[in-house]
Amino acid sequence: MSMPFYVSPEQVMKDRADYARKGIARGRSLVALEYADGVVIVAENPSRTLYKVSEIYDRIAFAGVGKYNEFQSLKVAGVRLADLKGFQYSRDDVDAKGLANAYAQTLGQVFTHEMKPYEVEILVVQVGTEENPENQLFHILYDGTMMDEERFSVLGGQAETIGETLEAEYTGGLSLVDAVKLGAKVLAPADGDPVPASQLEVGVLERSRPRRAFRRIRTGELESLLGA
Repeated sequence: MSMPFYVSPEQVMKDRADYARKGIARGRSLVALEYADGVVIVAENPSRTLYKVSEIYDRIAFAGVGKYNEFQSLKVAGVRLADLKGFQYSRDDVDAKGLANAYAQTLGQVFTHEMKPYEVEILVVQVGTEENPENQLFHILYDGTMMDEERFSVLGGQAETIGETLEAEYTGGLSLVDAVKLGAKVLAPADGDPVPASQLEVGVLERSRPRRAFRRIRTGELESLLGA
């Protein structure tokens, strides 16, 4: 009788992590920046209909990089969870931390127990209110690791390089124009041309907007902001 093939748990986890990281690295990066009046999310995305950045609930946005169908299914699940909780309890009871915890548990379960891990990184962002202007940025990795970030967050294959650039160039209290310009600048290749407005997807959570704080910045407005 032949012995069954054995692979150590450590090697299995390492192989799954390498697989997920390689899949994510093939995608385009995304940055979220706190600015004076909220949070802006800038992603390199040539598609006009397949969005990386979306609204989940009143003051909460979702962003994802990696395999589109996987982070899209996570987004839909988050919308349903938020709607159900808001309906059963109160709209004020829906927050980014609760959604981020649910995402972390789901991704951790898939990474540990399924044959193939999700090839995604996601971001859940909640903008503060006029009374409490503190924003929340939760970055969740493919294995369920959750990080509470401040000032800015970077997702995707070039995250380390972009993060170093933002660390050097980011300043607090940016205007929307400056935040969008900085986001577009750091997404551009170091030795290449700037990313045109038609290749960017930008969403913003504005603190002053009533209830639904998210809005999408379309190409015409984006060109004006980049040219300002």
